[in-house]
Amino acid sequence: MNKLVEEKIIPRRRWRIACLLGLGVLVNYFDRVNLSVSHEALYTTFGISTVTFGYLSGAYNWTYAMCQLPVGVLLDKFGIKRVGRISTFLWSIASFGAAVTPGLGGFFAARFLLGVGEAPTFPANAKAIGYWFPPSERSFATSLFDGAAKFSSAIGVPIIGMLLLTVGWRWSFAATGLVSFLYFLLFWKVYRDPQDDSKLSDVERTYIKAEDRPLANEDTEQASLGYLLRQRKVLGMVLGFGSYNYVFYLLLTWLPSYLSAVFHVDLLRSFLYTGLPWLFATVTDLVIGGWLVDALIRRGWNANRVRKTVLVGGTAFGLGILGAANTHSPAHALIWISISIGGLSAASPVGWSVPSLIAPRSSVGRVGGIINFSNQLSGIAAPIITGYLVAARQSFAWAFGVSAVYLLIGIAGYIFLLGRIEQMPPESRIVT
Repeated sequence: MNKLVEEKIIPRRRWRIACLLGLGVLVNYFDRVNLSVSHEALYTTFGISTVTFGYLSGAYNWTYAMCQLPVGVLLDKFGIKRVGRISTFLWSIASFGAAVTPGLGGFFAARFLLGVGEAPTFPANAKAIGYWFPPSERSFATSLFDGAAKFSSAIGVPIIGMLLLTVGWRWSFAATGLVSFLYFLLFWKVYRDPQDDSKLSDVERTYIKAEDRPLANEDTEQASLGYLLRQRKVLGMVLGFGSYNYVFYLLLTWLPSYLSAVFHVDLLRSFLYTGLPWLFATVTDLVIGGWLVDALIRRGWNANRVRKTVLVGGTAFGLGILGAANTHSPAHALIWISISIGGLSAASPVGWSVPSLIAPRSSVGRVGGIINFSNQLSGIAAPIITGYLVAARQSFAWAFGVSAVYLLIGIAGYIFLLGRIEQMPPESRIVT
């Protein structure tokens, strides 16, 4: 009873940071979904083919992926505040660049710059959650920014779609650029690490650190990339989260086109229909991957078992995408896709909380960067492979089948490589 009373009087400044991070992901996913919405308009403007659109959809992920390992090092060296300010400014400039480009080459360049700007987002957010929240609150805190990625698609596709149909694709990119710049100003003003926040009370600071069990010297010893890449836990996350991101980007970039091409749904209705699976995914992300996981852990359930069950079980539900491969009804397709992305979204916040749980504190940025590098390789591959398969087979069935095979590999990575979700020892503690 005393513990419950104490928790009720603890200030909640940390949730201000979680909401800030969630808003940032919401904004930068507007930039990402803008392209999938603009498929037909870009075809009219630049005359691009299905395969070219696949490459254009993956262009952002090329630079995003290449920046992941350097970004992890930069985050651990210079901190979230400095890196975050630069990145938010760059991604707003990239959206403006896409709006004014005269040719396809300029559009590719803008997408490359967007990848550079947004590269630190998820590793930085994972690191920030590790700073600002005790382990028992990290799943829900993580779900606020991870769920924002799904909610952005749920509301962004129809909103940007209607904006595109009303004023054209260039103005839709300019609009997302303006919103991104406003977020840059907000991040500059608000974000601080706990030790630099003068308004963070001693009571809340103590609460944040109360559940940590740091290993000796973990705050000063940074593990090398080579050491981290050899760890089974990291490799398990690389495979598991990479499979999740493959399906995520397949649907993020191709879902409106899939509904339009396979079921002959007009553009406006395809934009509206696309929002339904992402809205369902937002709910499963927040409620299952966020609130339920933390609630069970606070009630004394085994933390490792809870997290592993949601991680593996949610990824297994991702196999529901196979149901959409052979359906002939848009309603049935949306149900199967909702089951797939809903399950994966339930697992996602748990996955993003893992770097702060398995890595030495000074190396969370590096581990987040390694995992997100794998994610972005999937983000590159998914739209390109899908483009080739759809062009060759005139069907999405093979594209969905490939994603299911990858999910099975990812599930095996979680089960056999990740093992128990617990902190790895610092590199200096490994006896050779």
